[in-house]
Amino acid sequence: MTFRRLLTIAVILIGLLTACGSRSSTPSATLPSGGTRVSVAGGTYTDVTPVQLNELLRNKDFFFVNTHIPYEGEIASTGAFIAFEENGPQRVNEYPADKAAKIVLYCRSGRMSAIVAEALVKAGYTNVWNLKGGMRAWEAAGEALIGK
Repeated sequence: MTFRRLLTIAVILIGLLTACGSRSSTPSATLPSGGTRVSVAGGTYTDVTPVQLNELLRNKDFFFVNTHIPYEGEIASTGAFIAFEENGPQRVNEYPADKAAKIVLYCRSGRMSAIVAEALVKAGYTNVWNLKGGMRAWEAAGEALIGK
């Protein structure tokens, strides 16, 4: 091989190694494949699909909240119902006191829960997740709702 070719290979390898080292510091076990980070004022939350939520539910280790009002059903294993309109400072005490606790939110379409996710991030929570598309996406993926 020529010196020029060796130098090119070395530069490519260094670039690949550098790219691998600059990944997010979030452990892959915490973030299901394909989860999408959403940047908002104060930090980020993660949007997940129904398939990814199913991954998370297999080893449920989070506070699972339905933010939709009026009640139109729920996903199995839901732990709390904290209505969207009431997610102001007066209801923050219903969320875990630990700002690093994993919180997964959903609503009917994903709109209300995304607003709540942003509000929680602004309040200092650092491990917030949102079911993108909400219960509609959950049902479209062939999953059932309880109490509908």
